[in-house]
Amino acid sequence: MSSLPDSKVPSGPIQDKWTNHKFQSALINPKNKRRYTVLVVGSGLAGASAAATLSELGYKVKCFCYQDSPRRAHSIAAQGGINAAKNYQNDGDSVYRLFYDTIKGGDFRSREANVYRLAEVSVNIIDQCVAQGVPFAREYGGLLDNRSFGGAQVSRTFYAAGQTGQQLLLGAYSALNKQIAAGAVKMYPRTEMLDLVLVDGHAKGIITRDLTTGKIERHAGDAVLLCTGGYGNVFYLSTNAMGCNVTATWRAHKRGAWFANPCYTQIHPTCIPRSGDYQSKLTLMSESLRNDGRVWVPKKAADCHKDPNSIPEEDRDYFLERKYPSFGNLAPRDISSRAAKEACDDGRGVGPMVGSHREGVYLDFAEAIRDFSEDTIRARYGNLFDMYSRITGENPYKTPMRIYPAVHYTMGGLWVDYNLMASVPGLHVLGEANFSDHGANRLGASALMQGLADGYFVIPSTLPNYLAPQVPGKVKETHEAFAAAENDVRERVNRMLKVNGKRSVDSFHKELGLLIWNKCGMARDRAGLQEALKRLPEIRAEFWENVRIPGGADQVNPELEKAGRVADFIEFGETMCLDALQREESCGGHFRTEYQTPDGEALRNDEQFAYVAAWEHAGENAQPRLHREPLNFENVKLSVRSYK
Repeated sequence: MSSLPDSKVPSGPIQDKWTNHKFQSALINPKNKRRYTVLVVGSGLAGASAAATLSELGYKVKCFCYQDSPRRAHSIAAQGGINAAKNYQNDGDSVYRLFYDTIKGGDFRSREANVYRLAEVSVNIIDQCVAQGVPFAREYGGLLDNRSFGGAQVSRTFYAAGQTGQQLLLGAYSALNKQIAAGAVKMYPRTEMLDLVLVDGHAKGIITRDLTTGKIERHAGDAVLLCTGGYGNVFYLSTNAMGCNVTATWRAHKRGAWFANPCYTQIHPTCIPRSGDYQSKLTLMSESLRNDGRVWVPKKAADCHKDPNSIPEEDRDYFLERKYPSFGNLAPRDISSRAAKEACDDGRGVGPMVGSHREGVYLDFAEAIRDFSEDTIRARYGNLFDMYSRITGENPYKTPMRIYPAVHYTMGGLWVDYNLMASVPGLHVLGEANFSDHGANRLGASALMQGLADGYFVIPSTLPNYLAPQVPGKVKETHEAFAAAENDVRERVNRMLKVNGKRSVDSFHKELGLLIWNKCGMARDRAGLQEALKRLPEIRAEFWENVRIPGGADQVNPELEKAGRVADFIEFGETMCLDALQREESCGGHFRTEYQTPDGEALRNDEQFAYVAAWEHAGENAQPRLHREPLNFENVKLSVRSYK
């Protein structure tokens, strides 16, 4: 183990760090900016906002996405809202309170300086998006409306019905399209990054594959920005789009970028329960529903098969309100998810039998409809209710929704410093792809906030710190490092195609996901993690001996795409379980059953584990090296996280 490189957190009072850092950061004059090329991988909120903003500033930008259009990025799936410390409701919110709630919500496992900057920048994001025409909900008088979200006792979440992510992405997409039309951004859709190119230890390019023609290409730049989202699909069943993957960040990791806190994954409490073993995707229902919906299960297991409307009030267990009276149904995601699992494990789950028990709890809107009218609830959540009805065939206005926790977001990601630069110089990582802001548990409505903060407001100020000393355009695609990286990609593709085994890619992914969910999911323990670490190399070996990939490399081949991503997931899964094994405590979304309080809450160990765990690739079949970044809390007092 060794210490991390300098995190470059500025000195001084926390409220002055970002302002002082911007003033002290390097500048590049407008004419010189045009000499630099920036490669942006990913076109979701972080990628689109970064590409649009950097190109507006004058940089030449190339932007890559594997979807057929940037507007199909997975950011559209975020439904409930975006946090900002505007205090429009005059209910006691402030930048400091958002900072505090985020640190506490992350169970004191995030870097203070980055979190405070995120809270500070949040107030500008809303103005930016309103100027772009994002149709945020408004009150009767025309002012922007807010609603509550889990982990907070103030209303700071701005929203556009139940499709906030889509509307914010359309705003960023419009800004990006303007720059594409102006020739300032060259867009590469249906293009997947398959490797990072290092020249003299600096990130100076990427190797890509055209998903339509199969052509493998080189792209050189003066800096590389990874905005490629999280790794939740390592579990196979998740709320992520089927194409979401870890490949870009994992390939960068194998080139030297350190992967931080991979065991921190978030289980979202309000997802539609699975109906059977045939599913490959789960559906998110926005956390905003918990503003008006009440979560309950029958008190008696004998009532679980009954019509919920026939179960009298005195026979219902509103377990979140009972266990966490201060926050009730708006308890943070990790706590709410574990409470729901506990009720189902107790034999009081509802809905159809899946395997040996029922996986579901009720989210009931009867009281809200009675108090506010069905039309009011329809105006707030109509599109979500319609989606639920189409999937389940049930009317949630008349019958309580059924929900159950599911994998949703990943707090871990590539390690970055205050400038959002990874341990590889020149490689910057934005949004969910980095580890920096959410600790061990992300608060609801903070993912959109971080993606836009990083792209619109942080990276434009911090990127010049790396670029200014660099000679622009010095590295070309003809450099021998590009030839070597391209050869590595071709060899990997050809090796996969030559296996010609008997098992489908999906069968490996499903086996991997079930193993990770059971041994490193909502609850983990030493024995299970050790079992997973023994089984994962066996799955990896069988994959390379028995996977079957029909078709060839020089054509559209979705099975080949999936195979590369699943191979990376298998390797990543080992580091994820290793990280969970060495962190002998419970915190946020990392719940080790050996470390809990007598009443079943997470039991942190601040003396030994108040650090960022960053893993360095040590070579094929070698255990990665652990680096620790100590977390110092100067502005928030470490305390037992309580929502009671």
